[in-house]
Amino acid sequence: MPEELRDRATTLTTSDGVHLSALVLGSGPDGVLLDHEQGYSVCSFLDIGKKLAAEGYHVVIPEYRNHGASQKSADNEHIDRDARAALAELRRVGAERVFLGGASCGGTTAAVAGVDTPLRVTGLLMMSSPARCGGVDGMAAVKKIKAPTLLVASPGDMNGNIAKDARKVYAASAAKDKKLVIDPSGYHGTDMIRRAGTSGAKLRTRVEKFVVASFSRSR
Repeated sequence: MPEELRDRATTLTTSDGVHLSALVLGSGPDGVLLDHEQGYSVCSFLDIGKKLAAEGYHVVIPEYRNHGASQKSADNEHIDRDARAALAELRRVGAERVFLGGASCGGTTAAVAGVDTPLRVTGLLMMSSPARCGGVDGMAAVKKIKAPTLLVASPGDMNGNIAKDARKVYAASAAKDKKLVIDPSGYHGTDMIRRAGTSGAKLRTRVEKFVVASFSRSR
């Protein structure tokens, strides 16, 4: 965990007993879930999380099993349980509504976990997210999520397969307000924001504005 935020770190326990490290930032009834990519850490969404927390949102950034300080687990197929643990934490600390966000498999699991959360879902962000990740089926999930949805993918990512999946997810989405952004940077997940220079900064601003707008629309 970043040293200056270690007092905001906590431990989550999943339904199958795996202990996860996580950051809890901000406070209030408007919650934001930010799920990182496989092979990354809480730092993927840290800048966006800090910005949203400063603007009055309650942000939880979990660190998935087998990543960072989280517990090692032989089962890496059911990481939707990690996202569900993060949503349970948001509810425990007082969130009433939630924006679901994630990159790569983190976006897929955010969608799946959001289907059965008791929190009111205001929006969904999936960045470079495959339609399916291990045992997690994002295609089935987006058919049940009607909240505003933003999908982002780069055309050359994973030989074009991520962009193909993004189009499939877009077509399957039940949201009336949905957008598919094809990002030309060629990067994967939050690297589209963190490593793509000026275009990355613009995409980050777009993502942050989308999160804020989703709460305004749901009032």
